[in-house]
Amino acid sequence: MTPTIVIITIILYFALLMGISWFASRGSDNSTFFNGNRQAPWGLVAFAMIGASISGVTFISVPGMVAAKGYSYLQMVLGFIVGYFAIAFVLVPMFYKRNLISIYGYLEDRFGRSTYRTGAWFFFVSKILGASVRFFVVCAVLQGLVFGPMGLPFEFNVIITIALIWLYTVQGGVKTLIWTDTLKSFCLIMSVILCIYFIAENLGYDFSGMIGAINDHSTSRMFFFDNPMEGTYFWKQFLAGVFMAIATNGLDQDMMQRNLACRDSRQSQKNMIVSGITQFFVIALFLLLGTLLVIYVEQKGLMMPDKSDNLFGMVVSDNAMPLIVGILFIIGLIAAAYSAAGSALTSLTTSFTVDILNAHRRQDDKALTRTRKLTHLTMSAIMGAIIIVFWYLSEEDAISAVYTLASYTYGPILGLFVFGMFGRRPVKDIWVPLACILAPVLSWGTQWALKNFIGYETSFELLLINAMYTIIGLLLLSSKPLPQQVK
Repeated sequence: MTPTIVIITIILYFALLMGISWFASRGSDNSTFFNGNRQAPWGLVAFAMIGASISGVTFISVPGMVAAKGYSYLQMVLGFIVGYFAIAFVLVPMFYKRNLISIYGYLEDRFGRSTYRTGAWFFFVSKILGASVRFFVVCAVLQGLVFGPMGLPFEFNVIITIALIWLYTVQGGVKTLIWTDTLKSFCLIMSVILCIYFIAENLGYDFSGMIGAINDHSTSRMFFFDNPMEGTYFWKQFLAGVFMAIATNGLDQDMMQRNLACRDSRQSQKNMIVSGITQFFVIALFLLLGTLLVIYVEQKGLMMPDKSDNLFGMVVSDNAMPLIVGILFIIGLIAAAYSAAGSALTSLTTSFTVDILNAHRRQDDKALTRTRKLTHLTMSAIMGAIIIVFWYLSEEDAISAVYTLASYTYGPILGLFVFGMFGRRPVKDIWVPLACILAPVLSWGTQWALKNFIGYETSFELLLINAMYTIIGLLLLSSKPLPQQVK
């Protein structure tokens, strides 16, 4: 697959993306950017959410992870479904009742301004790091397929791709994202299904033969109940999945801004439940594809790549593979990448403008528009800088890096919301930032001690440890509940 073919594919996809962006952003204003005027049909949002939950990291990293971890990721995805139900019936009604632009406005109502800004800053750090790692994977693939062969440096690659994302999200915001995520969902699902078909055909399998080969292969193991000390143990993965979904979807401005674009809470609840269940089957497709990739490498006598993230790209670039598979790979990859990064930029702009700058309260509409656009440009530049740094420092597979970062940065957010929603005790608001900063530090120490003293491998339950330390800190800062304390 030549760089020219990759470039043409990207240009055609981006032209379609810009057309949808232009159509969706007509007559847009600040309200359109922040919450889509709350006019989005729930069915459209549900389908868009399939793609919104899948980034370039999922597209690249999940198929490759089967070589070492089998289908253990599905244990976590089962937990996601339970988490989505909790979001739908606990968080969604609360957010709609309060008519929030940013979900972190709840923290100001419950605790005070300092806690509110703390939640917003933790979201900002988490999202900018997580989104950068996700998009880094795509930039790394494009570097190998396009920019590297053309003799162009990685930095140039990042500038071009970030500029394209800024261009199609700068005007329409959430409304644009819902429509572009719909395109992304369609492209992702079709590209994976067609890649499975063509790779199976190349291996000489019909449908039943493919299912049999996948079922018999060692990488297709899904449930791990045998060793609680390992990171793949079922209950560790499942419980972490429940709370990871709540933290990274229900308590994430990026994901919730789509749900808050629905007409009312019941519409939003339907969207959450349908998208949560559908996500399981979409992730399963990626894992099935991963097993086929491993079988292909084994049958063709190829060497497994040093990093599992490179497996998908290596197979589709093989000379024995039809060109259409490479094109489908690029379409799926850029569909995941541009949409996920655009979504992150929009939510970061919303949170920074509303939560941290408080511009929506202090500025008129014209000044707010200028602030929003400047913030959007700044977020783009910061994301690009982080991607370049990660290029020189990266070692582990990207999907693990994303969830590890989430465990540290979303833990305090989860702790704040749990303490606020299920308790009535007021806290010393001014000291909350200290408690939230200490929690990740103590979590890192706990993770290190468990591994070095008793050999316990901490998985994504690190998120729960982090939230627990946050709640303990809030308890130490609290006093007896007030009679009329907001719940």
